[in-house]
Amino acid sequence: MKIGMICYPTYGGSGVMATELGKALAHKGYEVHFISTSLPVRLDTIGSNIFFHEVNVLNYPLFEYTPYESALISKIVDVVRYEKLDILHVHYAIPHAFAAVIAKQILASQDINIPVVTTLHGTDITLVGRDATYEPTVTFSINQSDAVTAVSQFLKDETFKYFKVKKDICVIPNFVDFERFNKKPKNHFKVAIAPNGEKIIVHTSNFREVKRLDDVLHVFEGINKVIPSKLLLMGDGPDRSRLELLTRKMDLVQDVRFLGKIEAVEEVLSIADLFLLPSERESFGLAALEAMACQVPVISSDAEGIPEVNIDGVTGYISKIGNVKEMAANALKILSDPAIHQQFKLAAFERAKEFDLKNIIVKYEDVYKKLLAKKAIMVS
Repeated sequence: MKIGMICYPTYGGSGVMATELGKALAHKGYEVHFISTSLPVRLDTIGSNIFFHEVNVLNYPLFEYTPYESALISKIVDVVRYEKLDILHVHYAIPHAFAAVIAKQILASQDINIPVVTTLHGTDITLVGRDATYEPTVTFSINQSDAVTAVSQFLKDETFKYFKVKKDICVIPNFVDFERFNKKPKNHFKVAIAPNGEKIIVHTSNFREVKRLDDVLHVFEGINKVIPSKLLLMGDGPDRSRLELLTRKMDLVQDVRFLGKIEAVEEVLSIADLFLLPSERESFGLAALEAMACQVPVISSDAEGIPEVNIDGVTGYISKIGNVKEMAANALKILSDPAIHQQFKLAAFERAKEFDLKNIIVKYEDVYKKLLAKKAIMVS
């Protein structure tokens, strides 16, 4: 089977999941063709059955904004025709699903029938797609897709709530590759970060407002006042500069490290004692899942799909969005007692196993096979 995988190339959850899924499918023998504006950050290998096709956007003085959608549609048509793809799997509704269904219509005029699978990831539905400017396009794209999946039950419910969807939506959660994330901590790294045995608290995100990074600092401050700790911040984004200034204002500079974008996040998570995710919006909570796979308990908000991953009082604690005092108190409950900490660590690990890549990939394979079987019946 030849699969076209269309995604953003960045560190965002949709791009990460698309890349990891494509790599896993290739490992199982499928031929996977990535179509994106640049090489996805997690695509660390191009093998005999993994291919990359770059979308080249025309930079012409006439255009105030580069016509990305048109370039993407043309690239999809080109790759499907000449690589003879069997199926397209697009991640994120805007503009990938729209581009794919338009490409599908163009190809149909050339007697080429290619099924389109659209995976909804979060803000493409809960934020951007809900804007009146984009709603008709998102609705059209979903309804014209041959199969639609969502990464959480919350996201599925939101899609039906805000869009006139006529398609069934299959919930296939995000996943974690245990071969990558079940790492033993590197003690020399831990000693370098926390030379006096301080607790290591971690947060990773794209540093946007919805991640509530101020809350991360305030929760950490509450922990650090009682238990000496270090905060490691992985990622980058528009809120980073402001957060660096706030760190100075709160006199936390000595205990907070901005690590920037790190591909091997598992190396940092493996030495962590606790993970913070106080987000305002989080359709699934992939960052929390990856932490849990490294036996790291999670302190989180109750935003959107997070409770489908982090189990309150079992794998960590959940609080109302913005309740930093309770989050800090819950963190101290876990960190203050080694036996309790160990209990939460093991529970987090066991919960993460339910999202093992090996279990999730077969769900996508099932979607592909059903569509291709339906296509075969139509042809015959």
